[in-house]
Amino acid sequence: MPIIEVKHISKEYDLGTMTSLKDNVRHTLAKLQGKDTWQRERFKALDDINFTIEEGEVVGIIGHNGAGKSTLLKHLANITKPTRGEIIVRGSIAPLIEVGAGVNPELTGRENIFLNGAILGVPKKVIQSKLDEIIDFSELEQFIDTPVKRYSSGMTVKLGFSIATSMDADILIIDEVLAVGDLAFQRKCFDRMENLIKQKGRTVLLVSHNIRQIERICKRVLLLDHGKILIDGDPAETCEEFYRQNNKKITKQSATASSHNIRSSGEINLNSTTLHDKSGKEVSELTMGTPATIRCIFEAACDVKQPEIVVGFHTTDFFYVASMGNIHMPERPDIGKGTNTVECNIESLPLMPGTYALRFAILDNARNELLHAEQLNPFTVHSGDIPQAKLPVLGIIHIPVDWSYNLT
Repeated sequence: MPIIEVKHISKEYDLGTMTSLKDNVRHTLAKLQGKDTWQRERFKALDDINFTIEEGEVVGIIGHNGAGKSTLLKHLANITKPTRGEIIVRGSIAPLIEVGAGVNPELTGRENIFLNGAILGVPKKVIQSKLDEIIDFSELEQFIDTPVKRYSSGMTVKLGFSIATSMDADILIIDEVLAVGDLAFQRKCFDRMENLIKQKGRTVLLVSHNIRQIERICKRVLLLDHGKILIDGDPAETCEEFYRQNNKKITKQSATASSHNIRSSGEINLNSTTLHDKSGKEVSELTMGTPATIRCIFEAACDVKQPEIVVGFHTTDFFYVASMGNIHMPERPDIGKGTNTVECNIESLPLMPGTYALRFAILDNARNELLHAEQLNPFTVHSGDIPQAKLPVLGIIHIPVDWSYNLT
């Protein structure tokens, strides 16, 4: 029997409109008299959602902003009720939906630990036995008897996550809150989640914009789009579709300069960056392992002696994959005043299938940044003749290798 059943749930909201006091009074009187009144526009945050989750499943929920991810989690955590439909949950839930959710700001950290344990039905003796573990994991021993309203958002997340993952609830629901904590604490959180999943078989629902973490942790992923489930299935395939959607959006936005992140000191101004295949044709799609050329054209307001030039790739979520620079060259050419062109020739494109963008930077001889540009020319890498399902699931770098075997 599933631990969670979601049956045809929909959630609608009235979109707000600015009205005068006179209109509000007229509307109220008409309503009391049973007369027709104006109807506000309805917005469907969730639209006929159906799925079940088995005990011990680890399910990721992804989608663009406004897709309905957080709304869905709030319904599962019983924080809000659906307009239509039914949700059946067979077990206790520890929700970590947003910063400060489930934490009383007027109480101290210690008091919140006992309060949350009581809400989950955990006996006081059990909470007491876990107290030191929770405080130690949260790294808040110095502040545990301070009211939470004096905590930073990162401290509040540390406390909330420590409580939620220590109380042995049947279901753990986590929204995009871990990004608030520092990197070292994020690492601890993911290690603990993996322990809960692999060692304790906990049911986990995770919303995150870190798609690579979703692929790593989850065995199943739901892709939401405008309140509907677009895909419910394999993490790699579902995340790949999300990347395809994201690439279309980025490509559309890239037509405007505002989509680029360009900083210039004034000496150098970027005219264009283009990506070319082995025949020299300008492209936005390439096959992994094939030759490619990145061409950058820029305007220099003055001569620049022996500049450092850097070209690189990053993912659409700004994970910096690689940088190719000329700083190691003993004789770097000068940049002259006027229009200049630089080409970076890549013998074998080392990227796994996915969506990427270009980076370009120029620094002077003292390593002062004259130009820094990223989110340039979003492009897609395909697997070519190799079926994508036959490629390794993890990793974003393609390294050509030869295999030899001596097997028994």
